[in-house]
Amino acid sequence: MRIAIIAPPWLPVPPPAYGGVEAVIDRLARGFHAAGPDVLLCTTGDSTCPVPRRWTLPQAVSERMGRTLEELRHVIGAYDAVQGCEIVHDHTLVGPMYARAMPGLPVVTTAHFPIAGEHHVLYRALAGRVPIIALSRGQLAPDVPVAAVIPHGLDLADFPVGAGDGGYLLFLGRMDPDKGVEAAIRAARRVGARLLVAAKMRMPWERAYYRERVRPLLGGTIEYVGEPTAGERLTLLQGAAALVFPIRWAEPFGLVMVEALACGTPVVATSLGAAPEIVEDGLTGFLVDGEDALDRALERVDELDRRACRHAAEWRFSAERMVAAHLALFERLLARQPARIPVRPRPRRPLPVEPVVGSHAGV
Repeated sequence: MRIAIIAPPWLPVPPPAYGGVEAVIDRLARGFHAAGPDVLLCTTGDSTCPVPRRWTLPQAVSERMGRTLEELRHVIGAYDAVQGCEIVHDHTLVGPMYARAMPGLPVVTTAHFPIAGEHHVLYRALAGRVPIIALSRGQLAPDVPVAAVIPHGLDLADFPVGAGDGGYLLFLGRMDPDKGVEAAIRAARRVGARLLVAAKMRMPWERAYYRERVRPLLGGTIEYVGEPTAGERLTLLQGAAALVFPIRWAEPFGLVMVEALACGTPVVATSLGAAPEIVEDGLTGFLVDGEDALDRALERVDELDRRACRHAAEWRFSAERMVAAHLALFERLLARQPARIPVRPRPRRPLPVEPVVGSHAGV
């Protein structure tokens, strides 16, 4: 099987720090390659994932994240590069719409946004034309069929279990009101707990939100520690008594919850989006509705067994499980409709090609 993966142009694959989508794409690309298929990753030129790569943009354009023109430039170059592949796994937002105009092109897309939310019109237009992979059942919409529900997975060897003996609770995510950082701070202060806030804060609106709403709440037992590197992120998760995840929107997944569980760290989360499918209430964390319930849950995290958290991650959220589910889906889709990549004009200039580098042993 020859698989092309199209990553968004916003961050390199893998990301240097924050970037859950790109981290998952890196695991999928490595996992597909290790399982035997030929893999081509269409990404940005600063990516380092050790599989064959092609790029249109020489570096990620994170400062222009969300701009349709930038994404479309990347997508056009990517689809020019996938000729000869049997199936295309597209993680961009506009790419599947572009692919709709190419009859016979076998494309499957992963929905990284709520299907029933503001992106519903897009996913509804794709339904029946481009198979959609959902990340959780809480993401689904009744009028948009999906080909499969496949949760994200981790390379669990990269997330050793920690002792949780750092003496702090942890908020880890983006500096965004929808992530619930203010609720986490208020709850930690009410129960007298130390809280470390580790958050991505690169965009102007993220910095403005921090300056106006979050920074005034800091001090005492509440500390902002910046955006962690990958290594710092792991250390923070291993040492935390619990991850505090009081989201205010129906997030399709929430990879940080799985990362916490892999480290043996329980999760206290709002019962929204995918959280009820990740957190087993009373076993690997607590699901709450409202700040009063959040306070009570934070006072009970010592009752939870870190071994149960790790076991849940191993059983349900391994990279091997994620890769196998994708490959099984691709096989089913190709069996129904054999891949026929249309012959399309080559781009006016050759796309840069990155060869395979490094070893894939143990991936």
